[in-house]
Amino acid sequence: MQNEEAYRQRLNSNLFFDSATPELLQLLNRILAEKLHWISDDLRKVGMIGKFILSTFVSYYLLDSLAKLLNLRSLQMQVPKEFMDVYDANRYRRSQEYTRLNTWFELVVSTFELATLLIFWFLGGFEALDQLIRGYHLPPVVNGLLYLAILSAGREVLTLPFAIYHTFVIEQRYGFNRTTAATFIVDRLKEWLLAGLLMGGFTLIVLALFEAFGLRAWIAGWLCTAAISVLLIYLAPTVVLPLFFKLSPVPDGPWRDQVTAFTRGQRFPIRELLVIDGSRRSSKANAFFTGFGSNKRIALYDTLISNHTVPELLAVLAHEIGHYKKHHIIRHLLVGQFSLLLLFLGASFCISRPELFAAFGVSTPSYYVGLALYVILIRPLAVLFGIVMNYWSRRDEFEADRFAAETLGDPNPLIQALKRLSKDSLSNLTPHPLLVSLHFTHPPLLARVQALREVASGSSQ
Repeated sequence: MQNEEAYRQRLNSNLFFDSATPELLQLLNRILAEKLHWISDDLRKVGMIGKFILSTFVSYYLLDSLAKLLNLRSLQMQVPKEFMDVYDANRYRRSQEYTRLNTWFELVVSTFELATLLIFWFLGGFEALDQLIRGYHLPPVVNGLLYLAILSAGREVLTLPFAIYHTFVIEQRYGFNRTTAATFIVDRLKEWLLAGLLMGGFTLIVLALFEAFGLRAWIAGWLCTAAISVLLIYLAPTVVLPLFFKLSPVPDGPWRDQVTAFTRGQRFPIRELLVIDGSRRSSKANAFFTGFGSNKRIALYDTLISNHTVPELLAVLAHEIGHYKKHHIIRHLLVGQFSLLLLFLGASFCISRPELFAAFGVSTPSYYVGLALYVILIRPLAVLFGIVMNYWSRRDEFEADRFAAETLGDPNPLIQALKRLSKDSLSNLTPHPLLVSLHFTHPPLLARVQALREVASGSSQ
């Protein structure tokens, strides 16, 4: 009883910045409340569009915060029966503490980001930045590149301390982080350079099209974006991934022979079976495949290979093949392209509207500022679309699990793999349904295991 009471007190204690998390969150909320009070005095200046955007931002923030707090309340003291064979009491308590710590951290980050955006908005940041860049009398496309680059860089600078803290404090505390300071810095520099090249090139094309053809350029902009996104599918495994990870072929041996035989039996030819040195950065494991047609590659983290048995690895592989066999990959690609089409179509109606610029205090309309503001305007729709896509993704995960179980004729290897993955990553086994709806692309592990048990019981009848 004393141990349970101590654990209950520990769960209710403040783990982020030791005892500082609630105080920091209260401070950020107080700042946000003060800014909202100040904003309420000036709402007449932003018009109906501004009021709509502000109300949706605050509403989603409150809904997201509620989901996280409900998730904290749903943490359970006892290990679910299904996971008693892999979790001991101490490991399970550690997973609850890890969930609680990450939740407080996410609440602080989301509060900070909303407060920063609102302060920048109502201090006239969008207008001030535009006027500053216009003062150099550069071509409109160059103005747009600078404007969007500065906004992106500013966000990176503001969120970088949180990324550092999460990596070197939270992940370090629970034994996940293996990233050195040098690796972290080099990775960030590579990410910024890559993002700058890709997004800079994309922005240059889109802005040039709008400047040349006006709002009629939306269809050409979509076609260019769609082509770039498809091209990246092919370039990612051969160009992008090697910038961050060392990829090597799975060495010859029984494991490779079994994988090759399995993929051939499933008529799933692969060009390469690769091992990724993910252990240099984290102890967490993962697996995925990329490419289409004869260009398919399967990549397994070395942490996955070292921590799982051959049957479990085959089950994970079968799950990934299931996504391909059930046409999940191509469906998600088509939906992504369709969403891009809608995005550009919406932009053609919105980015020249005077009301949009007035809502953000921008005096001189332009395509580049309009695009930046449009991305902010559609956030509420993006949230709703994300909820639908998350539901669809979770359904696909169940279907891929079923495919793996039926293909192998036994769900137990995948069940054991999922259990081991959850234990090794300190997953929250009982997340609140609201949090799942908002953020989870994969079903809760307990639900996946229970669904696999139903596959086993159904096949035995």
